[in-house]
Amino acid sequence: MTKIRGADLAPEHFDWKVDGKVGTLTIDRPDRKNPLTFQSYAEIRDTFRALKYADDVKTVVVTGAGGNFCSGGDVHDIIGPLVRMEMPELLDFTRMTGDLVKAMRACPQPIVAAIDGICAGAGAAIAMQSDMRFGTLDAKVAFLFVRVGLAGCDMGACSVLPRIVGQGRAAELLYSGRSMSGREALDWGFFNRICEPGELLETAQAEARKLAEGPTFAHAMTKRMLHQEWPMALDEAIDAEADAQAICMQTKDFRRAYDAFAKKERPVFEGD
Repeated sequence: MTKIRGADLAPEHFDWKVDGKVGTLTIDRPDRKNPLTFQSYAEIRDTFRALKYADDVKTVVVTGAGGNFCSGGDVHDIIGPLVRMEMPELLDFTRMTGDLVKAMRACPQPIVAAIDGICAGAGAAIAMQSDMRFGTLDAKVAFLFVRVGLAGCDMGACSVLPRIVGQGRAAELLYSGRSMSGREALDWGFFNRICEPGELLETAQAEARKLAEGPTFAHAMTKRMLHQEWPMALDEAIDAEADAQAICMQTKDFRRAYDAFAKKERPVFEGD
């Protein structure tokens, strides 16, 4: 398996920085509330695919520049061209956006989204597919596909959103396309935590650093099982978790934790 350094990634269509073991992906078009283009969709997908092979990055923070998270697909750069495309080209696009989600789910690093201001359409889907979401009271989360004449079933929304906020609430958001306020997002379980706008990114990065100092092989296993167990019956899930935990018991981090406990010390994990 070919390893890469996450610090060496150099995307053109968003900002990427690695600080210690934490990578921060910033959608950086603040003048238009950070919309996505065909190029940025593909590059974000490719970045998460590459992170599967990056040993130096243990967690990822996703955020937006200028007080907004992401306003979704750019109206002029994406929506306009889409109305002129035939079915094969449309499928190429929708499958590419789906591949972005698959890449997020398949990358072993936990993903923490830091969400302020507008978080709409594909931006809401990226936030939804993150492992944790920190937001502000000023955040407005909208799955607004219906507003442009499309179904709410986009980028896994009909599968994932009901698991986060419940079936009825997800149905309301996807049918109406209305914005979910920051308070609702917290009360409904979409946000893990509410932060002050000026402290949002710092708080998300602090949580990411905390995860990065933990047993990262085990974190990757937890993420894998959280996704893989969705279609499993309970007995199958219990057996799968037994296999996964036995694998983790073979790691050096498991031994380090025991040795540290015996010495009444705090374990220092190295992810192996």
